[in-house]
Amino acid sequence: MDTNSTLFLPFTVVFFLFTIITFLRALTSLLTPNKTKRNLPPGPKGLPLVGNLFQLGAKPHQTLATLAKTHGSIMTLKLGQVTTIVMSSAETAKGVLQTHDQFLSNRKVPDAMRGANHHQFSFSFIPVSHQWRDLRKICNGLLFSSKNLDATQELRSKKIQELYSEIHHSSLKGEPVNIGRLAFKTTINLLSNTVFSEDFIQSAEKAGEMKELVANIMKEVGRPNLADCFPVLKVVDPHGIRRRTGTYFWKLLNIFKCLINKRLEQRKDDAGYCTKNDMLEVMLNNAPQHTSQEMNIVKIQRLSLDLFAAGTDTVTTTVEWGMAELLRNPNVMSKAKEELEKCVGKGKIVEESHIPKLHYLQAIVKETFRLHPAVPLLLPREAEEELEMHGHTIPKGAQVLVNVWAIGRDPNLWDKPALFWPERFLGSEIDFRGRSFELTPFGGGRRICPGLSLAIRLVFLMLGLFIHSFHWELEGGIQPQDINMDESFGLTLEKAQPLLVIPITPN
Repeated sequence: MDTNSTLFLPFTVVFFLFTIITFLRALTSLLTPNKTKRNLPPGPKGLPLVGNLFQLGAKPHQTLATLAKTHGSIMTLKLGQVTTIVMSSAETAKGVLQTHDQFLSNRKVPDAMRGANHHQFSFSFIPVSHQWRDLRKICNGLLFSSKNLDATQELRSKKIQELYSEIHHSSLKGEPVNIGRLAFKTTINLLSNTVFSEDFIQSAEKAGEMKELVANIMKEVGRPNLADCFPVLKVVDPHGIRRRTGTYFWKLLNIFKCLINKRLEQRKDDAGYCTKNDMLEVMLNNAPQHTSQEMNIVKIQRLSLDLFAAGTDTVTTTVEWGMAELLRNPNVMSKAKEELEKCVGKGKIVEESHIPKLHYLQAIVKETFRLHPAVPLLLPREAEEELEMHGHTIPKGAQVLVNVWAIGRDPNLWDKPALFWPERFLGSEIDFRGRSFELTPFGGGRRICPGLSLAIRLVFLMLGLFIHSFHWELEGGIQPQDINMDESFGLTLEKAQPLLVIPITPN
């Protein structure tokens, strides 16, 4: 993230206009006896007014993991005026995602999500309500059901074949490929074909532009924002974050609107229209009778924004981290190649039907999720009422974070936690679908990621292709152990330095 030296900008003139109000509120809070405060989980001492803001650093997930070693797996921080409770163990994560899920399902909405008023429509951030249940029904029952994913399998197979052709072309020229950009282009085209039966991106240049747009959304939503810590500042958007995310959101929303309108025009031609086998067709066919066409277009636009912004970045990040770890661990790469050659066959491309048989590849994916969760701090939740957890009080209105990055590296859960060792998952019942709280990269409970099933298929298909169909050589003679594994923090956890490698097609 580009905020290393400016994590929280110097107080602006606007901020000083509100300091008196904020200070009086904080002073009143400090002087008023409060039983809830005495029962809060332990945590680091903060400064007056700003609390622990300046302690977070450029990589909050790492800072919070370190603080948890001192203050415990359930910890309190004060981020400006916002009381924040951080969970850093499988047991405390279970308390949030399962035991008390009923009272912790609503989100603490970042001000960045208010850009283009998207907080009113986003499936990820709107409160549990009729609107939310309607969107969940669409996702679980229509878009991401096994039946519909199986029906769109050929679309993804075609995109994987095109990915193979593109890498093969680069291998003939001996030129390096950018794994992250390649994975992003494939992911967004896989997703756009699954939803719209069309490619979003044709060229590497366009892939770079779109990847930057999505990355900017993730960075802005994950960027420290004074408006989130001092709600009184929301009215002025002190860093301009809401304005920038609004601009990014509208760019994507306009793209989706054009695609939807194009399909609606095609459907008017009763004689010449050929029904598409994609998610847009499903959503249009299942629109409620009482819903106007304009309302339905808005719903599809907004849901598409969530799917594309979240889905492309998280899948891309996982694939890039997975490949980086495989290149750093040639013995793991060799074992994966052996399994793929045995199950898939030499010269053939991995298909979705192969996935259940690829046990070692499944272990590699789990190990990648453990060490490099795409969203290191699960999307923030908000306590609807005061709760008791592990002998401590979670006050009503508190922001609740689950640090899955810390849980994935907890030595109490994992043997040699810093080691990339897929074998730890062979024969293990630990899964990533929200039932094993040691490994919850997609969250859990009623707010579990709705696109999990599709994301998993995409990750397996791309990693399987990279491993099985090509050998790889690091650019510039870099040794495997010297690959840069630094993290860049945002809403998602990207590699700070792109992974550039030269593909070699086996004889």
